Amino acid sequence: MAQRPAARLSVNGQSHEYHGDPRRSLLDVLRLDLGLTGTKKGCDHGQCGACTVIVNGRRINSCLTLAVMHDEDEITTIEGIGTPDALSTLQAAFVAHDGFQCGYCTPGQICSATAMIEEIRQGWPSAVTADPADKPAVADAEIRERMSGNLCRCGAYDNILAAIRNAMAQTEAAQ
Repeated sequence: MAQRPAARLSVNGQSHEYHGDPRRSLLDVLRLDLGLTGTKKGCDHGQCGACTVIVNGRRINSCLTLAVMHDEDEITTIEGIGTPDALSTLQAAFVAHDGFQCGYCTPGQICSATAMIEEIRQGWPSAVTADPADKPAVADAEIRERMSGNLCRCGAYDNILAAIRNAMAQTEAAQ
């Protein structure tokens, strides 16, 4: 009788069965088992955001969760957002606005910003949203608050903000 996998993961639209150690983090499974090295290991404590991925539409720190907790979940890594030949709107904006320097945090920044843009579109409030009953204003303070879990050691925050604002404007104009 075949043993059921510890988790069935859908990563970037592809199904994977994980049979390994149930104590292994999602980050390590993505990088070491699936070879998706775009997701970075920064602090391994959930403080830097380099490991941010999107699970069922919500951004999470993949270093803080076990892979087996995501059985049947839809996981999107930076590799699932765009490719060098077909950049997402946000990735292209990061390039155009020099939203990266060393690039180590960039995959986590882009995954986080991708989910953040959808949060704002759906009207989710943040800690700085003036009235939680109103749709959040797309102000710099709103974006900075929502991206505060993603650190950039190089200090490219102003360029990251410009890239996000540009991508949001392009997305809004296309709708």
